[in-house]
Amino acid sequence: MRRGLPALRGLLGGGSAGRPLRLPAPSGPQPPAEGSGGGQLNVLPSFGFLFDIDGVLVRGKTPIPAAKTAFQKLVNSQGQFLVPVVFVTNAGNCLRQKKADQLSHILGVPISQDQVMMSHSPLRMFKRYHEKCVLVSGQGPLLDIAQDLGFSQPITIETLREKYPLLDVVDHDRTPDVSYPSAVELPKIEAVVLFGEPVRWETNLQLIIDVLLTSGYPGNPYHHENYPHIPVLACNMDLMWVAEAQSPRFGHGTFMVCLENIYKKITGKDLKYEALMGKPSELTYQYAEYLIRTQAAERQWKQPIQTLYAVGDNLMTDVYGANLYNRYLEEKNSRKGSKTQIQAKVAGGRGSAALSQDDEIDNSWENELASAAATHCRSVLVCTGVYNPHTEAPLDTKESITETVFHGHRDFSFDPGLVEPDHIVPDVDAAVDLIFHLENFAPN
Repeated sequence: MRRGLPALRGLLGGGSAGRPLRLPAPSGPQPPAEGSGGGQLNVLPSFGFLFDIDGVLVRGKTPIPAAKTAFQKLVNSQGQFLVPVVFVTNAGNCLRQKKADQLSHILGVPISQDQVMMSHSPLRMFKRYHEKCVLVSGQGPLLDIAQDLGFSQPITIETLREKYPLLDVVDHDRTPDVSYPSAVELPKIEAVVLFGEPVRWETNLQLIIDVLLTSGYPGNPYHHENYPHIPVLACNMDLMWVAEAQSPRFGHGTFMVCLENIYKKITGKDLKYEALMGKPSELTYQYAEYLIRTQAAERQWKQPIQTLYAVGDNLMTDVYGANLYNRYLEEKNSRKGSKTQIQAKVAGGRGSAALSQDDEIDNSWENELASAAATHCRSVLVCTGVYNPHTEAPLDTKESITETVFHGHRDFSFDPGLVEPDHIVPDVDAAVDLIFHLENFAPN
């Protein structure tokens, strides 16, 4: 059962517009939750773990000491996992296999790429766009990532810049020495895919705006009447993330804020997203549950996976997302027998992007996601990343309601109930101990 929290809990860690709030201090294992199995020990799992990575297992490239200890408890002597585990990260700058290799090295246990969910992983389901020419933004091996997801005609910002050398002129030292546009024409760009924060923000912002305001022909003049613009699919909405620095760093969500505001300043209209992926979107958790069920089936665990435990360090992504998905599961289970739609995002006042077999998501994927068996998704907050349990709480809670800074994405409404973690623990090792205790789990 969720413990009582202050009237409002929303800050990730301060800001000029408001003072940070403090959640209850972390505690050790608690008595088993209602319906958790009483005193009988369970040897087969009916639950699964969804682990965040940054701030939970590592800070930047530095492993968090508790992580290795925790994962020794999750595998048997042959290195096989005792419970289904998926790593759900909002990172998107590498292939799943590379992230799996990194985790194997850090944790000292074998991790498969099928246990890794990047922020862009749900794009595998968006087959409608796989044969189209799409502009991809981010960093890392973008073409490899896009092609691995199924896209057959991805174009990078750098390719676009080379083909249209007159477009990128913010950095005078990089301005090309040409006075005429390229004679080489690229195919019409039919969608924009934002994988993550780029390196040269000014170049990406300029060229993405060019594509949006020319309906996919960036060498042409702007046409503001072309609205709505071509589809934009965005992964990873984190405003900030934790590395080795003492304070959080800009994330892809900050880049998206820049893009949204530039577009609106130029056109007077809102930038629209065809889909938002990565935590805290429901689609991300639906896909993660699919991976959990796949693992359980491969291990021939007959018991249905009923409870997911999402372990993270960020109130506005990990906790918000887990609680949002828990709300979805409760609503879904309360109306069993009726067909439910898969939603790529839950928008606050801007309309939801509901996906059906006739829309973005392929019919086979919709059926796969709709067969989810989980009944609960519990949020577990650790204190090794973005969340700081020692931040001073304001004396006047009413005052904090009006001054709180919402760090979530524009299209997600702020709901104080969604940033209440079910449990707060010091680190990931304590999280594993707590969950085993709650589930009365004692593997053979």
